[in-house]
Amino acid sequence: MEWSRRVVVRDGVRLVCRDGGGGPGPAVVLLHGPAGHVGEWDALAERLSRRHRVVVVDQRGHGASERRPDDVSRAAFVADVVAVAERLGPDRPVLVGQSLGGHTALLTAAARPALVRGLVLVEAAPRDPDPRAPRAIGAWLDSWPVPFPSRAAAVSFFGGGPAGEGWAAGLERHEGGWRPRFDRDVMIAALAETVRCSSLPAWRRVGCPTLAVFARSGLVPAPAVDTMLAQRPATLAVSVPGTGHDLHMERPEVLHGLLEEFLAGLDGLSPQR
Repeated sequence: MEWSRRVVVRDGVRLVCRDGGGGPGPAVVLLHGPAGHVGEWDALAERLSRRHRVVVVDQRGHGASERRPDDVSRAAFVADVVAVAERLGPDRPVLVGQSLGGHTALLTAAARPALVRGLVLVEAAPRDPDPRAPRAIGAWLDSWPVPFPSRAAAVSFFGGGPAGEGWAAGLERHEGGWRPRFDRDVMIAALAETVRCSSLPAWRRVGCPTLAVFARSGLVPAPAVDTMLAQRPATLAVSVPGTGHDLHMERPEVLHGLLEEFLAGLDGLSPQR
């Protein structure tokens, strides 16, 4: 299908989105993780667009959006999601976020309950502060052999397959090779509040139906999953075999099936895959 490129400007920060699809199901807003981009959702978004309006957001500091915004606080990311929903008009969307995008989706659902119809966390869970997180992502970013000599080399570095293709699609070609469309220091700064502040209080305030999807070999520790489910037992939690942290790229067809069942339940529709 044809996707429209939409731009939302909030407090001088330019946010670029893809907007498409339609149908009887609830609207969906897709939020990528750190160092991500809208293109990593392509396979899932295409499937969802047959039955739902889908808005995919390049979050601040990423992709085609503002590369070096002054504010990379969690409040700024949340306000961006609110602005996208209010200005582009998806009526009470379901927020679907992977990794740090899931954290943003969770905080938005807690802060603006009237705005959000449902919440889907993909390889994301509320948790106490983790001072290791910025160091871990910094070491990972430093391991990238930038510039990559070719797109194929980038695909190989990122593990090949759909996930490797998805990560490589987030690069842009420059003289001398392929480079990321973000800056390392912005990524580290965007993680700062996850080190200082627990997201568990916000999690307890979320009132909308919630689906949590985890990889069998993901990055969310089992104790964090146990804690989140103990605090909100009505949460539907699913583990997807044979997947890692990038399960939304590795097995989009499985995630699509889980999402359609969840979304259909919100409006009493018959699930379709």
